[in-house]
Amino acid sequence: MRLDKYLKVSQLIRRRTVAKDVAESHHIEVNGKTAKPSKELKEGDIITIKYASRSLSVKVLSLDKNTSKKDSPSMYEVIE
Repeated sequence: MRLDKYLKVSQLIRRRTVAKDVAESHHIEVNGKTAKPSKELKEGDIITIKYASRSLSVKVLSLDKNTSKKDSPSMYEVIE
């Protein structure tokens, strides 16, 4: 699954266009490397999202194409 779609489906970022813009501005890393929105994810990947004053790291647990809002947190595990 593409990075921008995963961020939207998992509710880490609410809109896919926003996820795309954030990735294009080099604020997202996958396994320690800057990632483009089209980066294909697999289970076990570590995603780091850099905000202005902090960063969020999560581990990909599942790549469900569709999920409900209440089940979306089960798609990842927060590391930091």
